[in-house]
Amino acid sequence: MPVTTSKDTSQLLRIYLNDHLAGSTGGVNLARRLAAQHRGTPAGPALERVAVDIAEDREALLAIMKELDIPVSRYKSVLTWIGERLGRLKLNGRLLRRSPLSSVLELEMMMLGANGKAAGWRALRTAQVVDVDRLDELLERADQQSSTLEVLRVRAAAEVFSTD
Repeated sequence: MPVTTSKDTSQLLRIYLNDHLAGSTGGVNLARRLAAQHRGTPAGPALERVAVDIAEDREALLAIMKELDIPVSRYKSVLTWIGERLGRLKLNGRLLRRSPLSSVLELEMMMLGANGKAAGWRALRTAQVVDVDRLDELLERADQQSSTLEVLRVRAAAEVFSTD
């Protein structure tokens, strides 16, 4: 492995955390939209809780960045926001209305996001750059989100792909 200087480490941490912040921006938007789409359904309350948690996780990341004196790269968050909006245009079998497949794919994206977020918290924990107890709490919440999303994803897939 190449040796890094403290300047390199600082720059790499800035890039890494801003990449996670950009991902969390897209995750918050997707989580809120998914929760709104499922309001009034059995999945609604769980998705609402996940959306709130993801927004809180984004705030926790911002607090960590502030604590580490890492500036926010706004352009990455804007690009992610645009990408999330463009992702809505995917071909999913329906042109003018939401496809049942949309929920399955969006839940899978949310799971990927929760797992990626957990990987980020673990990386910070390993590097010991911030309070590990706080990171342990964030890790536990990310794992819970992933578990909740998996249950909802499997249920949605069963509904969409059932041959009954």
